[in-house]
Amino acid sequence: MGVISYDMEITSSIPPAKMFKAFVLDADNLIPKILPQAIKSVEIIQGDGGVGTIKLVTFGEGNQMKSVKHQVDGIDKENFVYSYSIIEGDALMGVLEKISYETKIEASSDGGSICKSNSKYHTIGDAQITEDQIKSGKEKASAMFKAVEAYLLANPDAY
Repeated sequence: MGVISYDMEITSSIPPAKMFKAFVLDADNLIPKILPQAIKSVEIIQGDGGVGTIKLVTFGEGNQMKSVKHQVDGIDKENFVYSYSIIEGDALMGVLEKISYETKIEASSDGGSICKSNSKYHTIGDAQITEDQIKSGKEKASAMFKAVEAYLLANPDAY
């Protein structure tokens, strides 16, 4: 098994506590509401929402992927850190054992936040994953983050 690791940073004018609450803690409700074409639904199939919880994420109509199972690996509400792994589903493309993500939302000097994300692609055997496949995932994550930011800017009393 090989591990391919990628880092990404996205800035936002939203303060870290508000962004973490919307983008992480309430994402299962908010994302399907504001991006139904991307994510149709998120359902807890095992656990209580905390570490070890397994969720079934169903993608929107027209998406090339149907669903994935996502396991919560860690939640640190004080430091705005969230980690999870995709453990089953179309996103693994038959060549990945899992994809692990860690997201940390930090304060920026302008009162907003910086979302720092690390992705680790755990390949099966000597399977390879292309830059384009990883770039596609990064673009989708960035678009989701920016959609949550736009929602919070349009709804300043939310969260």
